[in-house]
Amino acid sequence: MNLHEYQSKEILRKSGTHVPEGIVALNVDEAVNAAKTIMEKTGTDTVAIKAQVHAGGRGKGGGVKIAKSIEDVKKFAEEILGMTLITPQTGPHGKLVRKVLIEEGIYQPGPSEIKELYVSILLNRTIGRYMVVYSRQGGMDIETIASETPNLIFKEEIHPVGLQAYQARKIAFNLGLSGKAFSQMVKFMMSLYDAFIKNDLAQLEINPVVKTANDDIFAADAKCIIDDNALCRHPDLVELRDIYEEAPAEVEAGENNLNFVKLDGNVGCMVNGAGLAMATMDIIKLSGGDPANFLDVGGSANAKSVAAGFRIILEDPNVKAILINIFGGIVRCDRVATGIVDAYNEIGNIPVPVIIRLQGTNAMEGKKIIDESGLKVYTAVTLEEAAALVRKIVD
Repeated sequence: MNLHEYQSKEILRKSGTHVPEGIVALNVDEAVNAAKTIMEKTGTDTVAIKAQVHAGGRGKGGGVKIAKSIEDVKKFAEEILGMTLITPQTGPHGKLVRKVLIEEGIYQPGPSEIKELYVSILLNRTIGRYMVVYSRQGGMDIETIASETPNLIFKEEIHPVGLQAYQARKIAFNLGLSGKAFSQMVKFMMSLYDAFIKNDLAQLEINPVVKTANDDIFAADAKCIIDDNALCRHPDLVELRDIYEEAPAEVEAGENNLNFVKLDGNVGCMVNGAGLAMATMDIIKLSGGDPANFLDVGGSANAKSVAAGFRIILEDPNVKAILINIFGGIVRCDRVATGIVDAYNEIGNIPVPVIIRLQGTNAMEGKKIIDESGLKVYTAVTLEEAAALVRKIVD
């Protein structure tokens, strides 16, 4: 589950991470009042107005502005709130900005040079350990850094006992810090790891980490992704979910306990079981089509879940056909077939061809139910038959 920047920073703050003073605002009046509060509290006359959407590159899309007066705050808040923000991560349709973060300006002049750094913590699946990825080149995409200056990408593997102080010191040294900034970065890293572990995060990214002109270390931006499988342990974090930032198809899939991933192909697939889903996607590909999605209805395929699956798949205008591939193990094929018929009747007109392949317990009974239902669908018993039908339809 993704979090907004202001939510991520609140999590970090609870673990002792140094973050700028900030207040979230839903309208212009709230933005102005927040700016006045922050200016009075911090003694600065500069604040940042930052669009809160689940996407990076907000500054490039006009979603981050620096205000040096209350008049600027009002002007920029009016511009950003309600805008459709388009960045490389939002896609061409963009995202509607419903809230902004008013935040203390930390890019103030001082005795030393301001630096932007990059730090993230994530799981290295190859070695089965968490890893810190960091660089002196903050404020830009890590992919760009890796391709253009790979020598400036550092990695630190974290032992299962946790991030050690000597590792935090090594990170601060490799980032070129010294004195006060070095000491603060050591504490900063230990607090980041504390937040990462306590909240069961799948990824934590700070880009940029800012070393101010006074050698203070701040998380100027923050992105937290929570492991969905751990949400049961964090009911307080579940409440932070913003469904407006999620794809409607994924929201509906979650409400119906469906595992769904949108892809870019032209053949929708609905299966029961992750392994069968992968095999079905391979069959679609080998037959000349491209999978439009990964959709696993699980072991309890019924009329409700199948109907939801149909709706979700049909929301994609690129879908030319749907392949339903069900293996009857615990769930019987005849019950699944009845669910498919009921769902089909509930949905009404389905504008693309539907291929149904049932195999396993009571497969022939299920096929008979489908064949006698009067539905305009194709049925198959073997994967070869299903593949041939896919090929016929997409050619």
